[in-house]
Amino acid sequence: MIVLGIDPGLIRTGWGVIENIDNRLRFIAVGTISPCKKDPMAQRLGHLYKECAKVIETYKPQSIAFEDTFVNANPASALKLGLARGALIATAGLYDAATVNFYAPNAIKKAVTGQGHADKIQVQIMVKHLLPKAKITIHDEADALAIALCEVFIGGWREKTQLV
Repeated sequence: MIVLGIDPGLIRTGWGVIENIDNRLRFIAVGTISPCKKDPMAQRLGHLYKECAKVIETYKPQSIAFEDTFVNANPASALKLGLARGALIATAGLYDAATVNFYAPNAIKKAVTGQGHADKIQVQIMVKHLLPKAKITIHDEADALAIALCEVFIGGWREKTQLV
């Protein structure tokens, strides 16, 4: 099964693709989608859509997982993140071959590190440990791979999954 994890953001959206082959994890790809900050909102959302569609068409995941939005103290920031998330979720929804699931940030952290309140550094260290071939350049990519790993682990494969 190929899994795509997406860490939504309007400035940077991290994505990561892994595969579960005979209960073994294999890193496939990781990247970031970064719309131009100076572009109008509609163009930024269109960029997220086009680039996310390219990732889905390239790797053909059977499952796509997103991080749920956490409560943000700044309503304007929350709205902008919601717009980016909506564009990405709508893109995923166009591909019937993939199931789309959502996970709370604490569930993702717990699935990957064993602790629901782990910090970003702990998450990145565990992602690198679980997927040693992953070339992670920024935390958005590590977060996206953690979301993909959560999808695999929550799916009931955690005890049986081995590293490749």
